[in-house]
Amino acid sequence: MSRPLLSAGLAVSFLLPVTAEAVDRPKQLVIISFDGAHDNALWLKSREMAAKNGAHFTYFLSCTFLMNEAAKKAYQAPHQKRGKSNVGFAQSDDEIRERLGNIWHAHLEGHDISSHACGHFDGREWSEADWSAEYATFHATLKNAWKGVGLDEPAGWQDLVDHRIKGFRAPYLSATAGADMIAAEKKAGFSYDASLVTKGPAMPVEEDGIIRFGLPLIPEGPSEKPVIGMDYNLFVRHSKGEEDTADSAAFEQRAYSAFKEAFDKQYAGSRIPLQLGFHFVEMNGGAYWRALDRLVSDVCHRADVACVSYSEAIPMIEARGRLQQASGL
Repeated sequence: MSRPLLSAGLAVSFLLPVTAEAVDRPKQLVIISFDGAHDNALWLKSREMAAKNGAHFTYFLSCTFLMNEAAKKAYQAPHQKRGKSNVGFAQSDDEIRERLGNIWHAHLEGHDISSHACGHFDGREWSEADWSAEYATFHATLKNAWKGVGLDEPAGWQDLVDHRIKGFRAPYLSATAGADMIAAEKKAGFSYDASLVTKGPAMPVEEDGIIRFGLPLIPEGPSEKPVIGMDYNLFVRHSKGEEDTADSAAFEQRAYSAFKEAFDKQYAGSRIPLQLGFHFVEMNGGAYWRALDRLVSDVCHRADVACVSYSEAIPMIEARGRLQQASGL
């Protein structure tokens, strides 16, 4: 073999394993979720963001935003006064009608509709019966939502409510220690929970039939101090939870840099799914939603990235053989 041919052959032989390894690498999963899912303008904004970038999101809905004045008076969360909610209620039937349209169309577009319970109470001390009562209220509220505001529901709505709402995130990420919440989730028909916080991006674990996901701590800011990958936690860090629109651009850049750094580490490494959480509130002048839009626009179009809902992520993770049994949660 001549030297040029030998050199070419060596070059190919060195490239082949790298190419094969690249082909065999799993897609980098990015799982974006929203808590509350109430403001109709942000329903539209998030759906448009997803559509232009080929992404699917998960919406953790608080059911009091489907309660009108009559339903508000009847609602009673565990250990709370009747008619109380930490996040309020819908302001009018028209607002509910528009929200129902957004929920339904988001479902048709492939997004996850999931549960954030109803009145956004801290349930860390709740019993299995307490959780079951709140889940039952969530289910009944959605079952009757269209009729409650004088609308005919679309065909398939009951199937969505009964069979396709598979996930739950506890308000304040405040899950009950022990088995009570998990047992109630199983009885309610949930298959996954997204209430944990992990030291960094981590694979989900299965606990007694429920797949448990956690928002990660990610490095952020000049000192790269870890913070939960969620807009509210950034809001508290950046401005002590007080609205600061003057520094909105700086907060956006810090958030985007943290999100992108967390993504890049996994994308170049073991490709553990990256989970990031948001709310239907544009804190600090929309800084965190803008950072999210930039991230999604940057990464979701890549052939080896999948921006998916939790329900879509589960079979992809199971196919990798990476789902572990929980121990000591």
